[in-house]
Amino acid sequence: MNVQTALGQGVRLLQDAAVGVPRLTAEVLLAQALHRDRIYLVAHSEHELSELEWLHYGRYLHERMQGKPTQYITGRQEFYGREFRVTQDVLIPRPETEHVVETVLRLAPRAACILDVGTGSGILGVTLHLETGAAAWATDISPAALCVAAENARRLQASVSWVACDLMSAVAGASMDLIVSNPPYVPLADAAGLQREVRDWEPHQALFAGPTGLEIYQRLVSDAERVLRPGGWLIMELGFHTRDRVAAMFAGGWRDLETAPDLAGIPRVIAARFAGPRL
Repeated sequence: MNVQTALGQGVRLLQDAAVGVPRLTAEVLLAQALHRDRIYLVAHSEHELSELEWLHYGRYLHERMQGKPTQYITGRQEFYGREFRVTQDVLIPRPETEHVVETVLRLAPRAACILDVGTGSGILGVTLHLETGAAAWATDISPAALCVAAENARRLQASVSWVACDLMSAVAGASMDLIVSNPPYVPLADAAGLQREVRDWEPHQALFAGPTGLEIYQRLVSDAERVLRPGGWLIMELGFHTRDRVAAMFAGGWRDLETAPDLAGIPRVIAARFAGPRL
């Protein structure tokens, strides 16, 4: 079986299984099986698959048809122009989270000490260190996630200090110029309505915040007052329809509150500057 035939069969199988973008998915999975990039498939459509290559391709197709996300099959996902390793211990990086990076570079490009809370695969901590040169720390409650993040930092030559703890519980007070986070924000009641690729495969600890979806935001805003230095920023990704309720959490010691939309015009990032301890 050659590349052209294998792609045709893969596309049909994925279409029958109602998998989105079947042509692209088949190309990515076949390229993974061949240990090549997708350009190779175009230039070598007559390449005959070895038995091992065909077995790998068939397994990848089966996994995808069962709902396993392509990124967990290939073990990688691009974020802000860099390739990150991903496993089922971490959320798959989304393009929307790049707006957090862009907001940081606009509001706090000279922050000397950065903390990424709930780092997952390390995309925010690693990217911000590489983009700004700031000293970076990152926390996660999952030791398995921190192992993935540390491997990404090593491969991308980023210097980030990793801390296993619940949110910021192990971080010293008044020690950071910037806190960033893409926290869990899905209400538990919304679980049934999620895509199966998300609900059945991504780590629930990183998805679900509690009954309202606002529980982690409240904890982050409250403890940020302890961890931030005066004038420091808290910048977080927003869930759908959460802007007003999260904005209401900033009171007293906060100023310069703003939100930033994604490309669809949906409020995606919230940022506020800590004025200092309340007297």
